[in-house]
Amino acid sequence: MKKTNTRRPQGLPTKDELVRFLRDAGEAEKSDIARAFGLKGQERRQLRDMLRELEGEGKLGKRGRKGFSEAGALPPAGVADVVERDADGDLYVRLVKAGSDAPLARLAPDRNEKAAGAPGLGDRLLVRFERVGDAVEARLIKKLGQSAHRILGVIRKSKREIRVEPVDRKAKDVLLISEHEARDRDLKDGDIVLAELAGRPTRYGPKPGRILEVVGREDQPRAASLIAVHSHGLPTGFSEAAEAEAAAAQPPTLKGREDLRKIPLITIDPADARDHDDAVYAEPDDDPKNKGGWIVWVAIADVAAYVRVGSALDREAKDKGNSTYFPDRVEPMLPHALSSNLCSLREGEDRACLAVRMVFDKQGKKTGHTFVRGLMRSAAKVSYEQAQAAIDGQPDDTTGPILDPILKPLWAAYRTMLVGRERRSPLAIETLERKIKLNEAGEVVSIEPRRSLEAHRLIEEMMIQANVSAAETLEQKKSPLIYRVHDAPSQEKIFNLADFLGTIGLRWNKGEPPKTARFNELLDQTRDGPHGDIVNEVVLRTQMQAIYSPDNVGHFGLNLDRYAHFTSPIRRYADLIVHRGLIRALGLGSDGLTDKEISQLEAISEHIVMTERRSMAAERDANDRYVAAFLADRTGAMFTGRITGVTRFGLFVRLDETGADGLVPVRDLGDEFFIHDDRAHALVGQRTGKRWTLGRMVDVRLLEATPITGGLLFEMISEPAPADPNAPRPRLGVRDRAGPPRGKHRPGGPKPGKAGAKKGKRR
Repeated sequence: MKKTNTRRPQGLPTKDELVRFLRDAGEAEKSDIARAFGLKGQERRQLRDMLRELEGEGKLGKRGRKGFSEAGALPPAGVADVVERDADGDLYVRLVKAGSDAPLARLAPDRNEKAAGAPGLGDRLLVRFERVGDAVEARLIKKLGQSAHRILGVIRKSKREIRVEPVDRKAKDVLLISEHEARDRDLKDGDIVLAELAGRPTRYGPKPGRILEVVGREDQPRAASLIAVHSHGLPTGFSEAAEAEAAAAQPPTLKGREDLRKIPLITIDPADARDHDDAVYAEPDDDPKNKGGWIVWVAIADVAAYVRVGSALDREAKDKGNSTYFPDRVEPMLPHALSSNLCSLREGEDRACLAVRMVFDKQGKKTGHTFVRGLMRSAAKVSYEQAQAAIDGQPDDTTGPILDPILKPLWAAYRTMLVGRERRSPLAIETLERKIKLNEAGEVVSIEPRRSLEAHRLIEEMMIQANVSAAETLEQKKSPLIYRVHDAPSQEKIFNLADFLGTIGLRWNKGEPPKTARFNELLDQTRDGPHGDIVNEVVLRTQMQAIYSPDNVGHFGLNLDRYAHFTSPIRRYADLIVHRGLIRALGLGSDGLTDKEISQLEAISEHIVMTERRSMAAERDANDRYVAAFLADRTGAMFTGRITGVTRFGLFVRLDETGADGLVPVRDLGDEFFIHDDRAHALVGQRTGKRWTLGRMVDVRLLEATPITGGLLFEMISEPAPADPNAPRPRLGVRDRAGPPRGKHRPGGPKPGKAGAKKGKRR
C-alpha cells in the first residue's frame, strides 16, 4: 500500500497511534518506526516492548522481511485470486499466500491500456493494494491467467484417472477428480465443468479438485460462446425484479414530449439486427443564410425513460456495462421486453426518443444543434445493403417509395458532411472484419469479410456528430459527463514507430508531435506499396486504446476536442449516463442524472471500461473457438496468410481466407538461432541474416486446430527472406535469443514435439 507522508508528532506513540501508523505504512521495520517518531535510546527499547505486546494481543501481523504490519493487513503488492462478485458487479480478490482467512479487497476497475483483457471470477492476478479511506482496494498490475482456485475446464477420462483440463490456453493447472464424485455427478468425457481446488495440493502432478457445476458439452455447436461467458465471468440473464420492471413498462405518450411523428425518420441497421436504437433524417436547410446547408436529425431510443436510477434494471444494466455479441447469441444489457420492444425504434410504432437537430453549412461544418425529448414513429426499417443498393440504382419494394424523399437527401447531406470530415482528417487506419455465419444447428458454415459500404460510413458520421453535439451541450451547461476519450500515442510508441520506419527506408521525426494528418500522410504514402500492410499494422499498434473518463483529453483517432457516447443506450451504459445528463442539464424531465451519480462518475467510468474489455475478450475468445472448430477438419491443408506478430518464440500468422490467427513456433523456422529484432519487427538468423518480418505474405500448413481453446498451430512452408545487406545485424541479448529446440535439424536428432497452440494478442 502507498506509504503516507503525513508529519507525525515526535515521541513514543500510544498503541493506537502505532497501529494507525502501520495501517498507513502497510509494513515497517522497527528502525523505520523509531525514525518516524524520532525515538532514541530508552524510547527505542520501550517501542520494542510495545511491539511485542501488540503481537501478543493479536493486533500486529507476523514479522516479515519488512518487519511489522497491522493484523490482517495486506502487502503493497501480491498475487491474488478473484473469488467473489457482489450485487453491484464489483469483483473481490483474496491474497493467495494468505489462505482462506485473508481479507477480501475490492478490485478497482482497470484503466491500464496494456491490461490483457478484463478479469473475471477465478482469474489469478498480480495486484497492488491501496488504502482508500477506511477500505483497501486492489489495482490490477498484470493478469496471470486462470486460478486453480476455480477453473473452467473439460472432463478427460482415462483408465487411470479423471481430469479437468482448463479451457484457458494460459492456465497450466490440471485438477484431478475422484471416481466417487465422477459417478455421483455422472460425469462424461467432454463435459464442460466449473471446478475448484479441493484439499491440499500435492507438490507434483495434478491438484485435487471438486466439481461445482456442469455447464455444457464440448461437442455442442454453441459451446464456444458458453465457454466465453463462464471463463470471463459475464453476468447473464436478469433477475425476476428486473424482468418484472421491464414487463411493466408502458408505451410512451406525448406528455412531456415534442411530437416528431411527422418527421420521416428511418432506421438503417444490419439485416439481422434485433434492436434499433437510432434513426436518421435529412433535409435541405431553407434558411437563406445557409444556402447549400443541411438539417440532419438523429433520434435515439429514450432508454432513460424506462431504466430509472436505483431500479433493478439500472443495477443490472450497470453490472453488465454493455451488451456482448457472439456469433450465435447476444447477452443484452437490457431485457428483451425493452431492448427488442419498447426501446427499439420499430417501423410504424410510436417510440420515446431523445433527438438532436443538427445544422451543417455547405462546407460540412456543424453550425448549431438542438436536443429535444420527443415521440417519433419510424417511417421505414432498412438494412445497410438495401439502402446502398437503392442509392446504387437497385431499389426494392421497401426502399423504392423512400428513395427520393428520404434516402437521396440523406446521402446528399452525408456527402456535404464528408467535406468537413476530410478537413478534420480523422485517423484512416484500414481494418478488415469478418462475420462468422452459423446454420440452425449452431455450426459454422462460412467465415466471410464484412462488406464496408458507404451506407455504413453515412450512419457512422451522423452518429459521430450526434455524439459531439451531446458532449458540447453538456460542457456548455457545465454539467459533468462521461467522455469517450482516446489519448494521443505515447512518446515511447512514437519512438518505436520511428525506429521501425527507419528499417524500411521511411523517415519520421521523433520530435514531431503526433497528429492524425501525419499518420494519414504515412498511410497514403505506403498504401499501394510493398510495405503498405505492415505500416498499417504498426500504425494501428502505435495507437492507445479508447476509454471512458469524466476527464476530457479529447479523441485523438477522430481528431475531436470533445466526444461522448450518446447513440446506443440500449447496449452501452455510458450512453445512458449521457442521456440522463442531457435530461438534467436541459430540464427535460425528472429522470435525469442524480447528484449521487455525478459523485460516482469516475468509478462508473472505470467500471464500464472494465466491462467493455471483458466483453471484447469474451467475444474474441468465442470467435477464436468457432474458427478453430471450422478449421478442425482441414488439418494438413495449406493456406496463404500474413505475418501479424513477431516474437522471440515464433511468428503469428493471420490467414487470408478466414482471418484466423495461429502460431508458427520458432523451432520450425530453420536450422539456426534467430534473434528477435524488435526495432524492425523481425526474426533475423544469427548465422545467415535471413529474415522473417512483420507484414510479409507466407504459405503455412495447418498442424493443429483445438476448438476447446481456440488455438491454431501452423508449419511454415515459405522460405525466409534473404539477408538485408543494408540492415545492421542486431546484437544478441538474453531476451532476444530464439531458435530450434535441442536436437532439431541435427543429424539423428529427435523429432520436435508438438507445441501448445498459442495465439497472439489483438488490440
